[in-house]
Amino acid sequence: MKKYLLLFVIAIFAMSCSKKVEVKGKIAGSSPLERIEFVEASGVATLPLANFGIDKDGNFTGTFEAPKNGMYVMNYAGKQNLIFLKGGQKLNISGNSATFPNEYVVTGDAKNDNDFFQACQKFLMSYGQGLNIQELVAGDENNYVKAMQKIEADINKNIDENVKKYNPGKEVVEWKKIDAKTAILNLLVNYEMSKKMGGNPSFKLGKVFTDYENKLQENKDTMVKTSPFYRQYLLTKMSPDFQKFAQAKTQGKTDVTTSELFNEFLKGKKEISQTEKDYLLAFVMAQSDMHPQTPAAATDKIKKIIEEDIKDATIKADLKKMQFAINGFKVGDDAPEASLVKEDGSAYKLSENKGKPYMIVFYASWNPYIKEGTVPVLKEVVNFYKSKMNFVFVNLDDTKEQFGKTSKAMFNGITGTNVYGDGGLNSDIAKKYGIYGFKLPSFIIVDKNGKIASRPFNNLGDQDLVTLLDKQTGLSAPKVAPQPQLQLDPSAFQQAPQVEEAPKTQEAPAPAPTK
Repeated sequence: MKKYLLLFVIAIFAMSCSKKVEVKGKIAGSSPLERIEFVEASGVATLPLANFGIDKDGNFTGTFEAPKNGMYVMNYAGKQNLIFLKGGQKLNISGNSATFPNEYVVTGDAKNDNDFFQACQKFLMSYGQGLNIQELVAGDENNYVKAMQKIEADINKNIDENVKKYNPGKEVVEWKKIDAKTAILNLLVNYEMSKKMGGNPSFKLGKVFTDYENKLQENKDTMVKTSPFYRQYLLTKMSPDFQKFAQAKTQGKTDVTTSELFNEFLKGKKEISQTEKDYLLAFVMAQSDMHPQTPAAATDKIKKIIEEDIKDATIKADLKKMQFAINGFKVGDDAPEASLVKEDGSAYKLSENKGKPYMIVFYASWNPYIKEGTVPVLKEVVNFYKSKMNFVFVNLDDTKEQFGKTSKAMFNGITGTNVYGDGGLNSDIAKKYGIYGFKLPSFIIVDKNGKIASRPFNNLGDQDLVTLLDKQTGLSAPKVAPQPQLQLDPSAFQQAPQVEEAPKTQEAPAPAPTK
């Protein structure tokens, strides 16, 4: 009996510690080409955790691992909003395509938390519309502090009322209280920056102001871990000192990255905790120096900073993951094998191309760029290089059935091998090659020896890609009219979700000197 009881206790414990979130729902009037993504809102350098397809009736379903209990960004049709989720939850999300995700209904395990959260948000939006922040900023410092204290009291009163009404969990209430403090802090720094930029750069805050500011951030480490808006507040506070530091350090230099400068700047700040430094440095790196156009030399510098100066293991791992998603493998690495199948169900290996260079083309039928923008140009590229190069078209649709329809419709008559990554964006090959929805379509060149020969490209008209194709094949391509540039989904690198918050402020610039 004890043995079975022990197994039961272990099973209950395992269930309670599960990080998996099971989501299903319906968006009335939605298009089958739309997708729903979930991104952790409080993380740094965050990438989409899940990308769910929507069927012709607006239904969607899926699961994903939630790194921690907290706020997540929900992306749909170029719009986004926040939702509070916990590992182990099962929930249903419903709405209408005309208003989703600005308006949605949650049922299931996450109902109470999100009813509370949405009620608080509605209050903030209504409350913020009745404030004239610019008039307050123009006034006396002491009166401004009193006004901020009144705003804080009103927000907290609403939080307490909603706690009684909706009975949410402690975690979402704590998040909302931190969010309220952060909103006030951003209003305070807006006042400070307005005074300094209004013709008085030597402006100094009074004791009443600084005491109140310090009181709002008694637990900085918790706040910096929880709120991207608090990180933005800290960066805004640092901005004037950092600009002076950067100008002094970049005299006569043109190859210094923002990340290098900010890392050196933070090292001289003894009063800032290591936790704050890790989160702020990661924030700046992700916003300033992690993008496809970053030169290889700068990318190597960023890698070194991540390895040597970021101490938090989770942040370090997230930054490495993001850098790989953007820059791909190091040129010269072996192109990894992955699980792929042809239309007839037979297995396919990328190494079958060894002896001849090849291009891997990642795509999905729901991607808006593939049919009109990519396929016609791809056909020209294939026809020009096919005598010297192979082409592998890797489909990342949600089902093998959709792969069959897509490959026939889009690639009929184009020379190449059509294969499917089982599981789409969750497939073995998507994970190994760092492919996400915002990166589609994506093109990677592999040389005749099976070595990676390029970073991921999103545009067939990219001159660097054309140069590589010529080099690998010995051919010389005619000039190709450039395609419209792929618009990377900013939510993939989400730091501070762009959702309605109140009260609104005019943000001062974060540290970002000329590189």
